Amino acid sequence: MTPTLPPDTLRQKLAESLQPPVAGLTAREIRLPRIPGKVLAVVGVRRGGKTSFMRHHAGTQIAAGRPSESQLFLSLEDERLFGMTAADLSWLVDEHGRQHPALLEPGARTIYLDEVHLVPGWETYVRRLVDEGVREIFVSGSSAKLLSREVATSLRGRALEVLVHPFSFRESLRHANTEPARPWAALSPRERTTLDGALARYLETGGFPEAQQAAPRDHRSLLQSYVDSMLLRDVIERFRVSNTLALTWLARALLSAPGGRFTVTKLRNTLKSQGVPVAKETLEAYLDHLDDAFVVRTIAMHATSERQRMVNPRKAYPIDPGLIALYARADRTYRGASLETVVLLELERRGYSVTWLKVGDDREVDFLAELAGEQSLLVQVCLDAAADETWEREVSALAAAAAQHRGARAILLTGTSASPGRGLPKRIEWLAAAEWLLA
Repeated sequence: MTPTLPPDTLRQKLAESLQPPVAGLTAREIRLPRIPGKVLAVVGVRRGGKTSFMRHHAGTQIAAGRPSESQLFLSLEDERLFGMTAADLSWLVDEHGRQHPALLEPGARTIYLDEVHLVPGWETYVRRLVDEGVREIFVSGSSAKLLSREVATSLRGRALEVLVHPFSFRESLRHANTEPARPWAALSPRERTTLDGALARYLETGGFPEAQQAAPRDHRSLLQSYVDSMLLRDVIERFRVSNTLALTWLARALLSAPGGRFTVTKLRNTLKSQGVPVAKETLEAYLDHLDDAFVVRTIAMHATSERQRMVNPRKAYPIDPGLIALYARADRTYRGASLETVVLLELERRGYSVTWLKVGDDREVDFLAELAGEQSLLVQVCLDAAADETWEREVSALAAAAAQHRGARAILLTGTSASPGRGLPKRIEWLAAAEWLLA
């Protein structure tokens, strides 16, 4: 197949793609599906670390003894590749095989296609690579162009999703070289208190890799630029949103009140009262767009039918706790909501399907988390349970939920490692949030 780009340019790109992996990348705790013959679609929020994750994976393969030339990492966001076609991509990968014929055996090489959406017709070519027996294929792209549902559609059942969120609490410690070397049970009280402080900082800073060492003023500007880019490029431009005022208001409303109940009808009525008319169906679509672009994560109330889930109030959380401070009111504390956000994102990382649970008329449990083959979890998150009223509210709701879901593990998570010093009802256990996040 004749390329449209100059062969010398493609050979130069190939040579650069086989350079030694980047050193110093932080290892991520991301599970890869164990089903052969599937393309791994790396998806997640903008600037969340998708490219670094793939580069680190290539490095671990080489460290495990595979030849460096077996890890073909093609970053397709390159001005020299402007106008690249699927034929060019095919020629480039074929040239790699001509230079290293031993890697043409089925299962001998891994191909990483970063920013693959920039190549028109990439889907057909990747399907052919799968059929030819390439050991592993990773694809990633801007969340504005490549969403998991589109990958699944384009590759006709040949793709599985690999979700990459910003750093978890453990990964942030690892990035800073402060991850504990011993399990929680072996740590001293002083070491646990130090981790409580690290968690408090993580609730403020969040997990975006570039934001980890940023000065406070730069940190805020950086995260604001992320949100602006997500809204403009990943939602407004991508979905051709016409009512940008309504979309921006919706994003701010959800990001400023993480964990708060909402219905689209109430949101629509609030907008209408402010002189911004918008159809309920339009707001539903905007909510889906924000979720697709990983700006927010929404969870439904637990119900026995899908119809009930749709009409009952939902909750929304930002993709990272660091975003909360951008929109929180100055007269409100938000660390409790930040901790709740961190727990939800950790449950997602661990593969759980999450809903929130209403108990009786006025009580609720933050999360009911379910995963095939695993014990369900009832998780109540409380930054500080010292006050009698808070303790009674949180524990009584969790106990009532545990009575309804007898097979679930009921956990009360608090923001510090100091024991509550109170007895808990039967079948309810208490854990420090830092301990659970590091488990």
